[in-house]
Amino acid sequence: MNNAGLYALTVLIWGSTWFAIEFQLGTVAPEISLVYRYGAASLLLFAWCRFRGLKLRFAPSNHGWFLLLGLFLFGINYIIAYRAQLYVTSALAAIAFSTMVWMNIINARLFFGIRAGRRVLFGALLGVAGIFTLFAPQIGDVSLTDTVFFGSCLAVLSAVVASFGNMVSQASQKANLPVVQSNAWGMFYGALFTAGLALTNGQEFVFEWSAAYVGSLAYLTVFGSIIAFGAYLTLLGRIGAHKAGYAMVMFPVVALVLSTLFEGLEVDASIVIGTLLVLAGNLFVLNTRRDDTRTQELTPTKEPTCGLVGAKAKLTAS
Repeated sequence: MNNAGLYALTVLIWGSTWFAIEFQLGTVAPEISLVYRYGAASLLLFAWCRFRGLKLRFAPSNHGWFLLLGLFLFGINYIIAYRAQLYVTSALAAIAFSTMVWMNIINARLFFGIRAGRRVLFGALLGVAGIFTLFAPQIGDVSLTDTVFFGSCLAVLSAVVASFGNMVSQASQKANLPVVQSNAWGMFYGALFTAGLALTNGQEFVFEWSAAYVGSLAYLTVFGSIIAFGAYLTLLGRIGAHKAGYAMVMFPVVALVLSTLFEGLEVDASIVIGTLLVLAGNLFVLNTRRDDTRTQELTPTKEPTCGLVGAKAKLTAS
């Protein structure tokens, strides 16, 4: 699949997972649901690799990369993000995760010496401004209490962890580790870590057999985890984290569209202007023309991550 297809797939799936996440919260603790999700996703990926005859045995040093991927991208990131949503609205969470595009730009420079270039920087600025505009009405209703401040810090921390996971994926792909197998092992280690944390905290491994819970879990496992992460991390390896990370700014727009269609959200000036700003930023970030500054680009050659769950436009990157 070409880069445009991978990008569109990532944005559309992660922009829609808020609807599935809504059915995951309630009877089962968030950490337990994450264990089910990534445990099942890893088993399905292992089965797919076996069916396709893909290599599953790797050197211990390679498993170091898989472990880091599991901790940052499929474990700690999601645990913090889910907890953040207990304290903040979707507006603040969306803003926190939109900053990941800047974190990726900074980390790509620090870890790989990749300069984003003026077009990418300007596009990222437009995108974050668009997110602020989209959620301006909700932001205006927020009072900065200790609880909100704590939740906001958690949300930003989750975005930081997710960005480090992006760097791990980029580094592992530069070491010629395949995306599918890396995701399989990473999700496996992430599920193990989350399960250990849940047991330590005394959480019970209960399961809800309702159609809503099982159906949403299946969607998040197959689409939100296997397909979306496969598409996003492949794109990341091709165009770099500083550009691929802009998907974090795009998927709130998809969530707002779905909220308008299914939840009766009224379209106002802030939504129209914010969406236009985000789309304009998208054109700058993903435009393939060279900057007139010295920009090092990667040679083309991986759900919130972030998970965001909130009021009207519940967002999750899954």
